[in-house]
Amino acid sequence: MQSQLEKAIETLKQGGLILYPTDTVWGIGCDATNANAVRKVYQLKQRDDSKALICLVNNYSMLERYVDNVPKIAYTILDIADQPTTVIYDAPAGIAENLVAEDNTLAIRIPDHEFCQKLIKYFGKPIVSTSANIAGQPTPKSFKEIGDAILKGVDYVVNLQSENKNAKPSTIIKLSNSGEVKIIRE
Repeated sequence: MQSQLEKAIETLKQGGLILYPTDTVWGIGCDATNANAVRKVYQLKQRDDSKALICLVNNYSMLERYVDNVPKIAYTILDIADQPTTVIYDAPAGIAENLVAEDNTLAIRIPDHEFCQKLIKYFGKPIVSTSANIAGQPTPKSFKEIGDAILKGVDYVVNLQSENKNAKPSTIIKLSNSGEVKIIRE
């Protein structure tokens, strides 16, 4: 796993795209603070850049560095969640502008996955995580279902195909600084 981490981190530092296992589905990732890298993700997925992408952080400390005001309820939701849960926060900071939604929000997840945790920790910054498919196509449930356009379109493929166990997208909850809680995807 160490050599996979090193190669993935080097690719991220160079503004490249990686294909990697997450706590949900296989993801296309990049440095979430690099607008050019984020643009490449949208181009590869042929996705409208008005549709937001998810960002991964490795712990509450990193979350608090990139969200101006984390609502207290977020910690409770994340602590009791029994499945991967992505939370949409108001007023992200220090993130590539083209990753922030039009309403000034950002979807963030703290993955419960050894490779992702180590990748984010050693990279030291959030990474983008979006399903490894062209927009509008079915989300691949396993590595072997990932299409050639995606495999050829990334700069590095993490070779840990047996690592992904969940194979379904995360629950998404939107929290506003006013205290409103809304379930976007179960």
